[in-house]
Amino acid sequence: MSRIGKKPIAVPKGVTINIEGNTVLVQGPKGKLDTPLPRGIKFEQRDGHIVAIRENDSQSAVHGLARALVNNAVEGVTRGWTRELEIVGIGYRAEMKGKGMVVFNLGYSHPIEYPLPTGVDAAIDPKQTRVTLSGIDRQKVGQVAAEMRSLRPPDPYKNKGVRYVGERLKKKVGKTGAK
Repeated sequence: MSRIGKKPIAVPKGVTINIEGNTVLVQGPKGKLDTPLPRGIKFEQRDGHIVAIRENDSQSAVHGLARALVNNAVEGVTRGWTRELEIVGIGYRAEMKGKGMVVFNLGYSHPIEYPLPTGVDAAIDPKQTRVTLSGIDRQKVGQVAAEMRSLRPPDPYKNKGVRYVGERLKKKVGKTGAK
């Protein structure tokens, strides 16, 4: 039995949840999200909680997944999700161009313009080396962060590039260290 799938999801005040067929609509103070559910998983509301129920054991693989997706939606409309990126390297920086465009200078011959999708906001610190992404959809915030990181992934020799805050990198030794 799925341990995560059995956990009930607490519904905070100000959050309304509508279960329509195989989608769950979650509406809260920060916005609204609709989460599609896998076949064979149903949700029921019981005294301030939501419980994921599977029809039979063949859906055990997606039981915990469905519960986690709905929990992420509930958390997203109440608190939101953030992801921070750090830019390391001499001359490497980011800046906002308008409201929906982030421009990166990452050591290439040209600046890279990254348009932000709807639902994801970016904030850049005054030093221009830290980008904070925020939004209500966890998947979208994580995807944008991964795409920004892939513009210049951290170099294993000098550790320069775009990385997540708190990401631990293994630094490799150059040619002179191999004796």
